[in-house]
Amino acid sequence: MHELGTINYVIDTVEDLCVENSLTQVGSVTLEVGEVSGIIPQFLEEYWLYAREKTKFLKEAELKIEPIEAITYCENCQKTYPTMKYAKICPYCGSGQTYLLRGNEYIIKEIEAM
Repeated sequence: MHELGTINYVIDTVEDLCVENSLTQVGSVTLEVGEVSGIIPQFLEEYWLYAREKTKFLKEAELKIEPIEAITYCENCQKTYPTMKYAKICPYCGSGQTYLLRGNEYIIKEIEAM
């Protein structure tokens, strides 16, 4: 249940940006969330509704979530492939010499100020 910590971090970051930039209200916050980040978007949305009520600038703000596809790179054949479909074994050459390129991160992509 690290979604609550994630939401608290996002809210703290956005609130700090509001103060630094003399903003009065935020309309929405867009997060990009990786497929293999371990973060469950539904939990983010639920915690967001609870946590935003305790803020100064985000009381009515919408949370938008955009997925980041998990992509893995094969060192053997130098190709990329979708991680969720094939996991660690390369579908092109069968190698296990692979690593994740993207898909385990979350990023504050956009803040809509009002």
